[in-house]
Amino acid sequence: MLENILNQTFPSYSLDDWCEKAERSLRGQKIETLQSSTYENIILKPLYTSKDENSVTQYPGVGDYRRGINSLGYVTNEWKIAQQISANTPEELKQKLYDVLEKGQTAISFQINKEVIDYFPFFLTELYKKYPFALNTKRLQREVLSALENLQLKTKDVTGYIANDPISFFIVDGAISEEFLQDWVEVVQHANKSFPNLRTILVDTTPYHNGGANAVQELAVAMATGVFYLEQLLDSGMDLENALSKIIFQFSIGSNFFMELAKLRAARVIWNRVTELYGAEENDRKMHIAATTSYFTKTIHDPHVNLLRTANEAFAAVLGGIQYLNVSPFDELTGSTSLSERTARNIQLILKEEAHLQKVIDPAGGSWYIEALTNQLAEKAWEFFKKIDEKGGILESLKTNWLQTEIAIVFEKKNQDIQTRKQKLIGTNVYAKLDEVFSSQKIKKETTDLNGSLITIEAIPQKRLAEPFEELRLKAKELEEKYGVVPTVAMLCLGELKQHKPRLDFMKGFFAAGGVHSLDSQPIHSIEQAREFVTNVNSQFITLCGTDDLYELIGHEIVKSLKSENSNLIFYLAGLPEKDKQDQWLVEGIEKFIHIKSNCYQTVKSILAAMEVTLVEKTKA
Repeated sequence: MLENILNQTFPSYSLDDWCEKAERSLRGQKIETLQSSTYENIILKPLYTSKDENSVTQYPGVGDYRRGINSLGYVTNEWKIAQQISANTPEELKQKLYDVLEKGQTAISFQINKEVIDYFPFFLTELYKKYPFALNTKRLQREVLSALENLQLKTKDVTGYIANDPISFFIVDGAISEEFLQDWVEVVQHANKSFPNLRTILVDTTPYHNGGANAVQELAVAMATGVFYLEQLLDSGMDLENALSKIIFQFSIGSNFFMELAKLRAARVIWNRVTELYGAEENDRKMHIAATTSYFTKTIHDPHVNLLRTANEAFAAVLGGIQYLNVSPFDELTGSTSLSERTARNIQLILKEEAHLQKVIDPAGGSWYIEALTNQLAEKAWEFFKKIDEKGGILESLKTNWLQTEIAIVFEKKNQDIQTRKQKLIGTNVYAKLDEVFSSQKIKKETTDLNGSLITIEAIPQKRLAEPFEELRLKAKELEEKYGVVPTVAMLCLGELKQHKPRLDFMKGFFAAGGVHSLDSQPIHSIEQAREFVTNVNSQFITLCGTDDLYELIGHEIVKSLKSENSNLIFYLAGLPEKDKQDQWLVEGIEKFIHIKSNCYQTVKSILAAMEVTLVEKTKA
């Protein structure tokens, strides 16, 4: 029996066989209908094979470094848990830092502010030999480095990065200071002598990511910024090897798991190509990456869902081969707690200790899909990088507002998909929890202190995908608190439960995304029942929910009759009738057809605005 089993063979099938089988299950539709397009204009196929890889065999630690910069991956060079600590006083910072290092953090990382800058170096004398730094100093780099230098540490033991990216906060402030750049070069040169093993240049793409940039644009901006800083250092007299050893890149990791993973791999591929053109030795072409989970994807509402988002983003970052990782607390937008900070740190510890990712060398390696995506991203980013170069480089492309415009175009596509719910944010634009108590956002905008003559540019606003619907929820809450009326849309449920429930559920979720409640009728079978329900509800907004057949059977009469009796009533129809029937509905009194492609944000916004007008008029009366 065993011999028979071992001698069994299985037929081999070709890609054409698979396509034929798939099209049969699609009931005649072509296999191309399973393809989708990304914001990077990359077409994703339903199936990838070895033919899609299109690259020579790569190994970790060699080649173009797509598979990481270390031959044994995290086995010998584990990524550093660099959760950014926030503290208002030096005492709080010291207590928090010792606490998190004891509980699994492996890098010295915290938010830099003027309140703690004069004190924090003194307790770091006990830590710097054991833990590397992971500090984005923003505008305070000179002060931080000077404070450390005054301690007379063993400078060769100071490792990690204490760095900033002047261009990244230029683009947020909307002003370029060439004097600041000149001063910054001097700071980097001085630090090179004082702390030879410390990285002091951060290429931070976070502001572009938060402005809505796609992965291609983020990669191209990273390369253009890296080249700009490299040229600055070379012009100042620093040799190429030394200059490259000062640079570290920072990427925000979004929600598109495979795209973000491939983004990190593609970044190393492109930087390898750039530095090779400069004549760098192979070992000097390795890109060091600090990653952080995305601010752009986080929500105020249903904040515990942010746990899932950050875990997904952290997982993608680790598989992408980063060296430092910050996972933001799930309630960071409204003020993190010790619990949420611990949970964020434990996400990384689970990936290390329970998912065993520190024991696997490049777990993403060999995936035809990821390799194909990496190649496409690298090539598209290289082309965009060349466009930036044609514009005169990163600063010139910002001065002319060309780059800002390109990013704004992508953001508008993302924003439109959020508003129409093509892209879903659980707990925000779908499955909203209307009874939750939420706080206002507490994140403060940093103020600029740049000196000298400033060149004004168009700033890239720092946004989040959830903001449009959070504004609606806030507006609905304000109406309720001000006028004592819960924003509500009445649902006319035509026919039996199975006839109206699918569209009823859709409409309830649709309105809930903007903070509007729904009031369901009993099954409606006649005009009299509809009239009684509408008369007894405290809402001028009525939605018909039912099947297309019921719409034709009693829907027209209900709308015409009720609208003639009360012209203030505003009717919506759940679903999209055929084109030849739409005009009739509109004439009879339907305000709008609400369906899967409707702009949820704009629709609910108009309802809340109309509700406010009505409530104001009632108050005056």
